Amino acid sequence: MNRRPGVVGAHSLDHYSLSVPDVDEAAAFYVRFGLDVRAKGDEFDLYTRGGAHRWGRYRPGAAKTLDYLSFGIFEDDLPAFRERLKSRDVALLRPPKEAEDDAGLWFRDDDGMLVELRVAQKCSPDAKSSVDNPTVGENVAAMPLRANAPFVRPRRLSHVLVFTSDVARAIDFYTHTVGLGLSDAAGDAIAFMHGLHGSDHHLVAFAKSNARGFHHSSWDVESVSDVGLGAMQMADAGHMRGWGLGRHVLGSNYFHYVRDPWGSYCEYSHDIDFIRGDGSWKPSHVTPENGFYLWGPAPPDDFAHNYESPSN
Repeated sequence: MNRRPGVVGAHSLDHYSLSVPDVDEAAAFYVRFGLDVRAKGDEFDLYTRGGAHRWGRYRPGAAKTLDYLSFGIFEDDLPAFRERLKSRDVALLRPPKEAEDDAGLWFRDDDGMLVELRVAQKCSPDAKSSVDNPTVGENVAAMPLRANAPFVRPRRLSHVLVFTSDVARAIDFYTHTVGLGLSDAAGDAIAFMHGLHGSDHHLVAFAKSNARGFHHSSWDVESVSDVGLGAMQMADAGHMRGWGLGRHVLGSNYFHYVRDPWGSYCEYSHDIDFIRGDGSWKPSHVTPENGFYLWGPAPPDDFAHNYESPSN
């Protein structure tokens, strides 16, 4: 397990929590996406197949709403985080009802979004994830028949992208309070942040909107073929709307986004950049049009629309 000496910062995005208007519909969507849905009464948790880590929590609500983000920290950093929150006049809160059994540090960011710092094992990777993009020799068929195509199952959660009313303010808060590092930014439109103890290019990204909200969760798969197969897997299940195949500039990952029933997205992601936990990464600052995607089809017109905004 990587740990950067002398640095107090969240090591992982432990999980996120969403409220959705139809829990059964959401559960069916994520099963088709290739995730393991584990029911808990009228709620469910998201896992990867055979995995022990909970990546997401889903509960019923009147509309799709991001309830909170939970970041993992090392146990011996807990006193330092308490002191940091106190010194920055960040008020500690009681856990929300849906997480009342969780004894983490709860507070709100500058957009009013609920955030938790919880003692947890590091679930962000300690090295760049393996890739599997094999080729074959002559007189060998590389691909199976369509009927024999494998079912794509992501390996882990890579990151989430959330909306914020002020990207620069979010960078400041998550740098100095949560202890993340800025990876790259594109003007005041979007910023990507990583774990200082080593993680993917970003655990969380912040995109400009007039209100907070949830844009997408991104799930790591082992090959470019899996990105394409995942897209077809969802299209065959009736989920045709999305964006891809393409490759991002900031983060460098191959992507395909599938739109969920509430206007947010699930992303199949492959070969994202990895940032070591040694402080050597230097963030870039680029224009939005130069840092979005290197190649791929044009995104949907409403791709960056925040459907949790009160203006809808």
